[in-house]
Amino acid sequence: MKSNHVLTGFIGFSLIYLVIILLGREDITAFLKPFLLPFLITAVYLQENFSSKKTLLIALTLSWIGDIILLFAAKGEIYFIGGLIAFLFSHIFYIILFNKQLKIYLRKSKTIYWIGITLIIIYLIGMMVLLMPNLGELLLPVFVYAMTISIMLLFALKGFLNWHKPANTYILIGSIIFVASDSILAFDKFYAAIQYSTFLIMSTYLTAQYLIVIGILKLNKKKLQIP
Repeated sequence: MKSNHVLTGFIGFSLIYLVIILLGREDITAFLKPFLLPFLITAVYLQENFSSKKTLLIALTLSWIGDIILLFAAKGEIYFIGGLIAFLFSHIFYIILFNKQLKIYLRKSKTIYWIGITLIIIYLIGMMVLLMPNLGELLLPVFVYAMTISIMLLFALKGFLNWHKPANTYILIGSIIFVASDSILAFDKFYAAIQYSTFLIMSTYLTAQYLIVIGILKLNKKKLQIP
């Protein structure tokens, strides 16, 4: 039950954070941002042990480190690269996490799988073609990152076709929204400024992290009551 209260706290704190973003108080949001993901980290930590618990905690912790590093992105490109690396490893651990869960259930649909792969490839090529002229020396790291999040989404799709409902839907939608959040950030930084970009990036990012966590917890404890 304590874990459920922490998850509810994450929702409430996130909503307050997003409202403050809309009010334009960047000084306050910069102070509050490091306290967001610790809610999810704590909620997972309080759960009974399951096979992929440590992997999920590592993925969340790396995302949290990325959040903190990106707070200093305006001070130099090195901080943006550092944040990119932290989130890159976070996505790698999400891939490992999804791969571990894939071994639990069996249900497949090759048609949906190949349609999904096609759409992911189209997304990857489209994003790189769009951003490439403005990436400069960041071309390789951004490509590696885009490839990694695409693979993460692919494993979420494989999970969607193998895991039980509704956990599979939570994780797939969360992964899609995570990719959308990263895409908004990349588009805003390297292509054209987006109005309310910070709000869009953070609202999708927080939603994605929450849905993935909820999905993984539901996969590993069916009777868990989660808000």
